[in-house]
Amino acid sequence: MDDKEMAAAAMIQSVTLDDANDTLVILDQTVLPNEKRFLPLKEMKEIWDAIYYLKVRGAPAIGIAAGYGLYLGVKASKATTMEQLAEDFKQVKDYLASSRPTAVNLFWALDRMEARFKQEQGRSIAEIKAALREEAEAIRVEDEQVCERIGRYALSLLEPGWGILTHCNAGAIATAKYGTALAPIYLGHEQGYGFKVYADETRPLLQGARLTAWELHEAGIDVTLICDNMASIVMKEGKIQAILVGCDRVAANGDTANKIGTSAVAILAKHYGIPFYVCAPLSTVDLHCTTGDDIHIELRPEEEITSQWYEKPMAPAGVSVYNPAFDVTDHELITAIVTQHGIAYPPFTESLSAMFAKDRDK
Repeated sequence: MDDKEMAAAAMIQSVTLDDANDTLVILDQTVLPNEKRFLPLKEMKEIWDAIYYLKVRGAPAIGIAAGYGLYLGVKASKATTMEQLAEDFKQVKDYLASSRPTAVNLFWALDRMEARFKQEQGRSIAEIKAALREEAEAIRVEDEQVCERIGRYALSLLEPGWGILTHCNAGAIATAKYGTALAPIYLGHEQGYGFKVYADETRPLLQGARLTAWELHEAGIDVTLICDNMASIVMKEGKIQAILVGCDRVAANGDTANKIGTSAVAILAKHYGIPFYVCAPLSTVDLHCTTGDDIHIELRPEEEITSQWYEKPMAPAGVSVYNPAFDVTDHELITAIVTQHGIAYPPFTESLSAMFAKDRDK
């Protein structure tokens, strides 16, 4: 097995459909790196919980899970008329949509499934269910293709031997394959680029420590884990030549919501003159969201900071805790946004709109 085959084999599919058993199978990312556990999800409540509690996470993976989940929910419908089927469809869609208000890919996938549902009106219930399965599978396959294209565009911005800093996790386990921000690292590894990756631990859920470090190490890529407050010193010491991050949502002006702490990394990058790249599928760009001020910031449970990762609580009982899951990086701090249709440069209001036009014309 050559290096390319080894790297591909190391990439785990985090979301799959077991249609024969009416089951969505996900890699439980909450127990990594200590356990590689795949969860068979049959009930809508189980799928809702998996999205809400970040057992499945990463914008594309959430979209894939939502597509499969909606299909399975409709497949289980006992409807005998189109009116009953439409009612069941809406109920499942609305329920899944309530799981993560920040993740635009969740709504994108659900809306895409709804569009296919409407397109199939006039066909039999069995044919509609089959069409929904086809659409959900297309979401997964297309995401794999999108990630590879993002990776190739982003790799064109990098040089062999560079040190790369990343924050949170935007890797293979957050998508269908390759990832977004980690896609150029995987592709560069296949081509012998010899990148040295620095992964922020990414508080409070530690996706960088538990997930990014885990999956890159599994793939044989040179990765060093650092605490979030060490990002400045590795930049100052000249160990970082580029920063790659994913995101949950991009506003029309290029403001980007990503895991809490991303904006701090961008501010440091600006200070040290290091390019800061956001890697995102076009489905993550929300042209109806004018600026980052319009992005809802989800607040997470206090226990994620005070006690979740510790044998004993690491904060005094009763202390106030502020635990936002995301922050917004100002577009002025972003060097470029890499999508499957190319590299968008400032002004993003123009370049991102042009990419949507390109997507419509393809």
